[in-house]
Amino acid sequence: MTPLTPRFRLGFLTHVQGRGDDPARTYRDAQELFVVADELGFDTGWVAQHHVPAGGGGLSSPWTFLAHAAARTTRIRLGTAITVLPLEDPVRLAEDIAVVDTLSGGRVEIGVGSGYSETEYAAFGQDIARKRELTSEKLSVLRRALAGEEVRAPGFRVQPAPGDFTDRIWQGAFSRPGARHAAAGGSNLLLNRAAYGFDAPTDEVQRPWADAFLDTWDRPRRPRVGLSRFVFPAKDRRTALRQIGDDVHRAALRLGESGAFFPKDLGVDGALRRFHSFYGHPDEIAAALREERVLPVVTDLITQFNPAVPDRDAAIRALELIATEVAPALGWKPATVPDLAGA
Repeated sequence: MTPLTPRFRLGFLTHVQGRGDDPARTYRDAQELFVVADELGFDTGWVAQHHVPAGGGGLSSPWTFLAHAAARTTRIRLGTAITVLPLEDPVRLAEDIAVVDTLSGGRVEIGVGSGYSETEYAAFGQDIARKRELTSEKLSVLRRALAGEEVRAPGFRVQPAPGDFTDRIWQGAFSRPGARHAAAGGSNLLLNRAAYGFDAPTDEVQRPWADAFLDTWDRPRRPRVGLSRFVFPAKDRRTALRQIGDDVHRAALRLGESGAFFPKDLGVDGALRRFHSFYGHPDEIAAALREERVLPVVTDLITQFNPAVPDRDAAIRALELIATEVAPALGWKPATVPDLAGA
């Protein structure tokens, strides 16, 4: 990043997973990450929605969680990456968003996507074959509701009255056409930590998606690209590998056994490569991220540890190293004024 490059925002994403069978502790630990990130100057904190538990649990009701995080923080923006939109009533979702936005002082970001779980779609009575169609239909309603327009009945508007969400709606995309579709609708772009189903490096696959999004963008405001990446700094590469290697390997094997995306016989090194992982000493990570093909065009770098599930202390230490060593080496610094407008 050069001094002439606009400041990127630094975020972190948690899938709210833990070890054992104590979800209350898992949720408390995840809340603590928001408090720490807020204090460290992270610009955004994101949660992923999972109705079916992955390894270590997951978060089914993100807006309840974010309302609690809003009460415990003062400046960090709060968002979902993503809310599984086809499984939501978009008007009810808009009400939840408006309430959390009001409680937080205008700090909400909303990221939506289609999801992928057949079990989740069946549980909510939706046809997964229609997931793209459902996403488009419900996003249209959600946009109108968050714009304060009448929805579904004469005179009915979401309350409390939403703030301006023009620049705060994000859409996950997993292809070049998907990225173009997000731009055409005026959504910001969210790119996943890894491009599953491809043997080529993730950034090599995703850079054309980001370029297609930017080429298609025709709005007067600045286009925004959020890039999620697995980033886990520690005192050295061996220490990092000891804390994340087994989890990443198990996740890759699960995906391989399910027939989704990954070969069945990946070793640890192959699993880390497939998850496009950045781990080790902060200097090593910063050097690797400088070679990242998508990073030069992003406005938001969103770091995450998933599918690793480090314990709370290790996760906090990793956040500290990201905010004090990795991100500053790439040109980031904490904002002097909280970004309440989402700009």
